[in-house]
Amino acid sequence: MALSTTTQVNSITSLSSDLFYDILRRLDGPTLASAACACAAFCSISREERLWENVCSSLWPSTNREEVKSLISSIGGFRKFYADCFPLIVNKEVPDYQWNEYLEYNEEWNEADYYGDVDELESISPSDFISLVDVRFKDQIIFSKVLWGIPNANGFNGWFYNCPFRVDLLSFSSRDDDDDDDGDGNENEITLTVSDGLPPITSMERERKDGKLWRELKDGLRLSWIVVNQKVKQAANLASWSSLGGQRHWPTDRDFVVRFGSVLPAKDILPCQVVECILSMKFRVVSTEGDDSQTSLKLTELSMQLEDMEGAHVNGRNSLLILKEALSCHRSKDYSEALESCHLYSKVQSELKEEKMRIENRLDRLCIFSGIAAFATLWYYCIM
Repeated sequence: MALSTTTQVNSITSLSSDLFYDILRRLDGPTLASAACACAAFCSISREERLWENVCSSLWPSTNREEVKSLISSIGGFRKFYADCFPLIVNKEVPDYQWNEYLEYNEEWNEADYYGDVDELESISPSDFISLVDVRFKDQIIFSKVLWGIPNANGFNGWFYNCPFRVDLLSFSSRDDDDDDDGDGNENEITLTVSDGLPPITSMERERKDGKLWRELKDGLRLSWIVVNQKVKQAANLASWSSLGGQRHWPTDRDFVVRFGSVLPAKDILPCQVVECILSMKFRVVSTEGDDSQTSLKLTELSMQLEDMEGAHVNGRNSLLILKEALSCHRSKDYSEALESCHLYSKVQSELKEEKMRIENRLDRLCIFSGIAAFATLWYYCIM
């Protein structure tokens, strides 16, 4: 009787493992991670790489390509990749700058310090960085692309290292452009219409008044921009997932710019110690209901650039160093912390700009008074 009971228990355990796997493979990443803490059986099964491969493929369709799968396997597997890229970068160490102190500190940096350590840079190559980019609108994937290396960055002494760093995804082709990146068979033609969830607008004049299209676009977009360094086997998501803001009707009446990003550490790289990674998406209104067609938008730009605290573009040399450091900085699964980090940076940046304007205004007044005094002195001696 005891032997029969033991056999029955073993049979149930075997059956439960199959059922557990079938349950776990249907879960998203956060739920799967939580389930792994529920019991020993779930914990054991949740270590299966195939489960995390499914999670990554669902969340980031750009990972569902053979070359990318090989890349992820080479840097530690899908479970590690998810753990590195699902949390967002959080930087709460934004300094409370005073403009005078910032200028003093800046003068201490010589040219070699400001433009980076050449010896360290020699160990970093633009070809080491791979970008995995996915865009969603109202939970539906609308764009997915893999960019191998940083385009136009060949040659150590080339223009890339001393010019402002910028990557525009829509300007460059990837290895697998024929993989139907956006589902329409044309990688550079990404459009949104009413059928995708856009609200119909009768005219741009009406949109300027109520801003309904702008709000739906800004609130509905989600961006993931994962950077992988295959040499150091690290990866991180540089996006804020949800929008940080943007501009309506800029630079033309029919254009909308939506901004994402993160605050990255630049300690010992730049005097400001932190920089902002700006990820911009620009959409143009192609047609409205008043044009005898349904409302539609076209994605015209998807770019990355780095800016320092003064709003100056970071060059390619320092950008490579900053991106490498970003792959190992602090992250959080609480997206509100990432947003708070970006808002803190914006606040300090605004205060810095206001202080700069106050100092410049005082200098202007001083120059005016000095000029008046000099003129008065000259006039006095002339009449004497």
